[in-house]
Amino acid sequence: MTAAAADSCRTIDDLSSAYAVTVSRKRKQFLISGAVLAAVTLIAGWMAEVDLVLFFSNIHKFPNYISRIFILDSGNLKGSLVIFDILGWFWGIGKWLRLLADTLLIAYVATMIGAIFGFIACFFAAGNLGVSTPLRFAVRRYLEFCRTVPELVFALIFVLAFGLGPIAGVLAIIVHTTGALGKLFYEVIENIDQKPVEGLISSGASWTKTMRFAVLPQVLSNFISYALLRFEINVRGASVMGFVGAGGIGQDLIEAIRKFYYPDVSAILLLIIVTVAIIDLVTERIRHRFIAQGH
Repeated sequence: MTAAAADSCRTIDDLSSAYAVTVSRKRKQFLISGAVLAAVTLIAGWMAEVDLVLFFSNIHKFPNYISRIFILDSGNLKGSLVIFDILGWFWGIGKWLRLLADTLLIAYVATMIGAIFGFIACFFAAGNLGVSTPLRFAVRRYLEFCRTVPELVFALIFVLAFGLGPIAGVLAIIVHTTGALGKLFYEVIENIDQKPVEGLISSGASWTKTMRFAVLPQVLSNFISYALLRFEINVRGASVMGFVGAGGIGQDLIEAIRKFYYPDVSAILLLIIVTVAIIDLVTERIRHRFIAQGH
């Protein structure tokens, strides 16, 4: 065997050994990570008092409830599927559509105002625009607070402060939207091309003009896309605001659930699902158009 062939064999053996060691290390890391995850899950379940026996003994009630919401519970066709009596199924369509319109208005107003607040805050939270560290830190913590506290918690607080009605739902969604969009917006800004910014600054432009002419043109399409996506999310969120008395169709939904009006539950859920699906389709087209313009 020549020296070159011997060197080649040693190289192959070395590579094989290194590969085996790497695979063994990754396998050990995977097993350790899996064991840690399993242990943490068990500890979390124990601390949360999860009762698996109770869970599995009552799990059959869930599909039973789902099936019951599609069965008429009154009238001449009692016991039949709801599709055999559409008028009886959607007996409250006029009222539900008005409440659904309230839900859409809550989501629209809250998204608009929350997007404006998030838009203002994002320029002070971005780390590449020359904002002072204390101000940037304070704005980021404020945005974290806004998006961390659940919307329903804010809704409960505002219901106590302003009483029952849509105003509590609007304010709750505004706060959460400000935090969520503010974070998304400043992350977009932190990924912009800095050359236009540096060019305007070197020419003596003010901070405001730099934001207007160097930053905003690069991020506007993404901002609009995120705002439209947030509107979709807020429509879903506004649908359950009524659970705590914050207006919208959620009030009738929770009442139907509590009073076991099974067909009413399915009718209201179907209206919400169809509405959200239509909004998703429309906003998806608009988002794609703005993203294409941005690129």
